Amino acid sequence: MGATFPVISIDGRPASVEALVRPALVNDGHFTAMQVRNGATRGLERHLRRLSAAHAELYGSELDAALVRDRMRVAVADQPDCYLRVTLYEESPGRPRVMTVVRPPVDATDAPQALFPVPYVRPFAHIKHVGAFAQIRYGEQAVREGFDDALLVGPDGRISETTIANIGFFDEDGVVWPDGPSLHGITWQLLDEQLAARGHPARCAPITLDTVTRFTGAFTANSIGVSAVSRIGPRELPAAPHAVADLTALYSAVPWDRL
Repeated sequence: MGATFPVISIDGRPASVEALVRPALVNDGHFTAMQVRNGATRGLERHLRRLSAAHAELYGSELDAALVRDRMRVAVADQPDCYLRVTLYEESPGRPRVMTVVRPPVDATDAPQALFPVPYVRPFAHIKHVGAFAQIRYGEQAVREGFDDALLVGPDGRISETTIANIGFFDEDGVVWPDGPSLHGITWQLLDEQLAARGHPARCAPITLDTVTRFTGAFTANSIGVSAVSRIGPRELPAAPHAVADLTALYSAVPWDRL
């Protein structure tokens, strides 16, 4: 019999109702998420650094990265191909709790994405935190309007990110990331590393809704992978199949790290 998803554990043990009270009722904590295949993931050390840095900022506590990695390994032992989310929080000072959630694996879509612009920037955007009401609400609104996801746009008009991914653009010089407040995603970091190694470093620049059509294409990037963007609001974007395929190949070349 297969597993019943999601599979939730706290500190390496199946989550009891009592253990789930705080994460269910208190909207506090931070997390990282990844695709796992054969018990391995891309950018493992970057995920652990993300968790350590966020935990130090939010709670002032040092994280035992080796222990967190062990919790991750235990979580996927029976499901080596999965989507893994690792959430950290504290119920008492200096005592991090590690909640792991395992779901079925997800692959990137081949269908170009349409994005619905909304006036919102995540608070504490550099942290992957659990406060996601507005992201969920705007994502649902985007789907009702016939789009795939929402695109977050700041009060100054700068594009930041989507509700679940970074967005990037192509021009004649390569990849351009918007410089609006956003999470510096693991896939973004890994792509930058691959691009720089090939002599084509990416760059950041202010990008607004009025300037998106100046680019030769766009894409989203998260742990699922790279997907093309065909439309932002009413603005049709140029198709960039070769550029997206090249970026996908670069991401596929990133080595997998055993948990």
